[in-house]
Amino acid sequence: MDAAAQLVYCGIDPMCRSSLPYRGLSSSCSSSSSLKKLRIRRKNGVVRAIATEPKPSESKTTTKPVNGIPKPVNGSSMRMQDVSQEIKRVRAQMEENEDLAILMRGLRGQNLKDSLFADDNIKLRLVEVDESSEFLPLVYDPASISAYWGKRPRAVATRIVQLTSVAGGFLSRLAWDVINKKVKENEVARAIELREIVTSLGPAYIKLGQALSIRPDILSPVAMVELQKLCDKVPSFPDDVAMALIEEELGEPWPNIYSELSPSPIAAASLGQVYKGRLKENGDLVAVKVQRPFVLETVTVDLFIIRNLGLVLRKFPQISIDVVGLVDEWAARFFEELDYVNEGENGTLFAEMMKKDLPQVVVPKTYSKYTSRKVLTTGWIDGEKLSQSTASDVGDLVNVGVICYLKQLLDTGFFHADPHPGNLIRTPDGKLAVLDFGLVTKLTDDQKYGMIEAISHLIHRDYGAIVKDFVKLGFIPDGVNLQPILPVLAKVFDQALEGGGAKNLNFQELASDLAQITFDYPFRIPPYFALIIRAIGVLEGIALVGNSDFAIVDEAYPYIAQRLLTDESPRLRSALRYTIYGKSGVFDAERFIDVMQAFENFITAAKSGGGESLNGRMAELGILQSQTNSIIPFPSSAYQTEQPIQTRAALSFLLSDKGNFFREFLLDEIVKGIDALTREQLVQIMAFLGIGNAIPVFSMVPAAFVPIRPAALVPYVTEEDRIILNNVQKIIQFLAAGTASNQGLEGASVPRVIQELLPVLPGLSAKVLPEILSRLTSRVMARLIRDALL
Repeated sequence: MDAAAQLVYCGIDPMCRSSLPYRGLSSSCSSSSSLKKLRIRRKNGVVRAIATEPKPSESKTTTKPVNGIPKPVNGSSMRMQDVSQEIKRVRAQMEENEDLAILMRGLRGQNLKDSLFADDNIKLRLVEVDESSEFLPLVYDPASISAYWGKRPRAVATRIVQLTSVAGGFLSRLAWDVINKKVKENEVARAIELREIVTSLGPAYIKLGQALSIRPDILSPVAMVELQKLCDKVPSFPDDVAMALIEEELGEPWPNIYSELSPSPIAAASLGQVYKGRLKENGDLVAVKVQRPFVLETVTVDLFIIRNLGLVLRKFPQISIDVVGLVDEWAARFFEELDYVNEGENGTLFAEMMKKDLPQVVVPKTYSKYTSRKVLTTGWIDGEKLSQSTASDVGDLVNVGVICYLKQLLDTGFFHADPHPGNLIRTPDGKLAVLDFGLVTKLTDDQKYGMIEAISHLIHRDYGAIVKDFVKLGFIPDGVNLQPILPVLAKVFDQALEGGGAKNLNFQELASDLAQITFDYPFRIPPYFALIIRAIGVLEGIALVGNSDFAIVDEAYPYIAQRLLTDESPRLRSALRYTIYGKSGVFDAERFIDVMQAFENFITAAKSGGGESLNGRMAELGILQSQTNSIIPFPSSAYQTEQPIQTRAALSFLLSDKGNFFREFLLDEIVKGIDALTREQLVQIMAFLGIGNAIPVFSMVPAAFVPIRPAALVPYVTEEDRIILNNVQKIIQFLAAGTASNQGLEGASVPRVIQELLPVLPGLSAKVLPEILSRLTSRVMARLIRDALL
């Protein structure tokens, strides 16, 4: 996770307007080694954590306030490599805190059990009804569920008795701990008990427990650790029941479909269990997932009970949490997971989205002919968990995984929403297999583009834009007055991102500031963002095993740079311009180089994993083919070849068809550079010829004979020109560094650099040269008219 996400996940941000006990901050951020004590404060039924000690006056201030908003002392923007280093330092200090270390391991999925089954002594309690469930909806519909169970009060009462009998003892023991002040002493035991209770209550509560297991803003680190051990593993159900369901769903006995099927399941989950088999028609190895009986009945009755409880709680204004809204949002996605046809289609769609860009990512094939709502047949994939693999290419596959999840997040918007280590497999041929598509979430364009825009604004520390991004992304509701939050938010980000390392961070002050923000404003973590944090955390956890220096931003920013450079969306093109020009509107060569270097890092990552030469369209963004159409003469034999041009990926992209937009985007800067460079060369030539100052000579011409000011014809170089020339020098040094000479402007003459770049020029001359000449002519004529006549 990046630094901002880690600070948020210290329990200082999201759902803290809930009436639930606020556990995350008080337990995970209160070690005497790095943070001061925090006390719990309640206002209007809302729980908040507030620092009890005043902020130390001697703490280092890294910003200067301007109009109430702190501004960074050392510039208004930063390079991503600096951000990466700060994140690593912050992470190292956070991991010195025992509770924070537990919390971060949990978010990375490092606390999961390897066992494929739950303990045998745990009994799964389901609602078994004799009546048909055909009147229950197959798509979440609260009204239909209410109508169905409203007519079956005896079954509902039976389920309530089950719930209270299982949970009653736990709640009484928890109350006893509170009364006797032994909560901390018995915390581990109660957390284990909670996990076993959740498992026994069935699918709805298991899924709810999994959702809570990545929410440190609601649960303590110890409780999170135990719920993460759920990992969907529960006792299996009888095999004869499973075989009967296969026959019922697919219309014929299983031996007519599968030539072999394992005698017992190889894994059991809350919704079903998996058998390994072989298709009779073609001999393909397959995984056959069979849904657990009475799942729909159990899930719907639980939703009916919880939702009715939420309707009662709505009558108490002191309770701010909307149980009904949360249940409806969660249940709609849960119902999708109950449909194995939908899961198979999700996997097929995901594979289609990945195969052209990232062929290193594989997904089990869905056999639709042998798939129904309760039976799913997919291809069998051999391999080992990526998190447990000791292969040398694990780091490469983590990079591929980061690109894969960022592509879902920022491109397709079709997000694999069940990210844990068991779903990421390294295949024997070195590919990354992604499993289990029962739960996916779909992101809107506002969410996809909003995250990229927020990163662009953060780079330039444009906090006014960032708080607006928070509204677009769902962290702050519409209509909230954002102005008062700006100074505090700016201070928090500046302290987190300012140079000097974690040793200069005052965690107590940061915690206090963030806690105050969440106290005064309705901050929350949107459900989709919690899943994003989990996915990124899992990948980071796998990578850190083999590379303690890993930082997710080093892998994420390259993908974002690629999106900025290649996406045709007007919003992202605007974000690209903002990234390079910032608020001032002045071209920043350093930022240009930063983006292009990140793009090259992306190309390298996109080529990794899956063995040699397994490159998709993303990797080909850095390949440039020579072109023959040209309006200026080039040696016909030297450069006209069908082989890829051997030059650095950034230059190849800029000169390729794929780089058309960014090239157009830079044309004005190219024209300014040519203009300034030409005038500088003319000034140097005049100085060489001994014409140091020709203005007096031209001044001798009487104005009556010449209607213009002759001195305007003398070339000169302004301060702006010198800035432009400095930018040109930096860019040429960067782009020329990957050529054959491997030298910058200082180590090679301009003619040599041009000579090395000749192979990429023929095809471009017809497209770019006329536009450059037109713009350059207009610029020169405009300056002459201004200087000579106005």
